[in-house]
Amino acid sequence: MTRYQLTRKDPRALPAYTITEVAHYLTVPPATIRYWSVGRDDYAPLIEVPRHSPTLLSFLNLTELHVLAAIRRRPLVKMPSIRRAINFLVRNARRAMDKNHPLISRDLETDGLDLFIQEYGQLINISRSGQIAMREIISGALTRIHRDPTGIPIKLFPFTRSAIMGTPTKVIIDPTISAGRPVIAGTGLTAELIAERYKAGESISALAQDYERTEDDIEEAIRCESQIVA
Repeated sequence: MTRYQLTRKDPRALPAYTITEVAHYLTVPPATIRYWSVGRDDYAPLIEVPRHSPTLLSFLNLTELHVLAAIRRRPLVKMPSIRRAINFLVRNARRAMDKNHPLISRDLETDGLDLFIQEYGQLINISRSGQIAMREIISGALTRIHRDPTGIPIKLFPFTRSAIMGTPTKVIIDPTISAGRPVIAGTGLTAELIAERYKAGESISALAQDYERTEDDIEEAIRCESQIVA
């Protein structure tokens, strides 16, 4: 098995995103992202960020919160239950990477997911059908994370729609491209730039022609940057 290798200078581990930016990309309120990443009162954070004062999150943090945000899409999911479920993942982790970032564990992506769902279902007392739905949600989120041969995430296709399944993968976040900002897949063209031109009055068809992309590409970039979830 390939060993876990990730240095502090790896772009995936570097402080790169503000809480506001992560909230924007994941369509989650900034206060919620702050709670998850910094903690509140007597509650410890759910993830370990690379920098405090000011708080900056890494690409790995972004992928972790991407999964956590998907879990929170289910109603009646309480934070203490999520915290205990995460502790379950840490206790059963087999690699340093998985202990440090349990929500993006390679094991969770494979056989560990069923064990996690069973434990999670018991914690929040959901039915078997509810557990199946939760499995689909988490699996759907994990499939949007691409990994290197060691199992460490290298790319994230953020959700641009409310549906877990079937959401296009036309926008990508890669820490080695455009400073880790959302771009149209296969390019360095940022969603922010496209959205700015669209808001300035340029049409989708004109932008597609200008950048030699499909209109679907342009629409998804605008949807991502504008937080239009439909």
